[in-house]
Amino acid sequence: MSSQGKRGADWAIKTRGVPVKENGVVKWFNGAKGYGFIQRSTGEDVFVHFSAIQDSGYKTLNEGEAVEFECQQGPKGLNAANVVRGS
Repeated sequence: MSSQGKRGADWAIKTRGVPVKENGVVKWFNGAKGYGFIQRSTGEDVFVHFSAIQDSGYKTLNEGEAVEFECQQGPKGLNAANVVRGS
């Protein structure tokens, strides 16, 4: 993604709260603790909680797995929302 594209997506999150679909790769995920990180195409890490995974049953992610997600601004930084496998 170009720096302009990244700036555009981040601007939408910060100013209008508009969800922007992104592709990323699971950097790591601890199933026992229920959280981990997704690496954006820009290289930035985004926190992911198991409750954001759009799947039935046991919600977990595998390291290196491709995902599609939306970024939301949280109190400590960016959080992944509406995480879907296999983007």
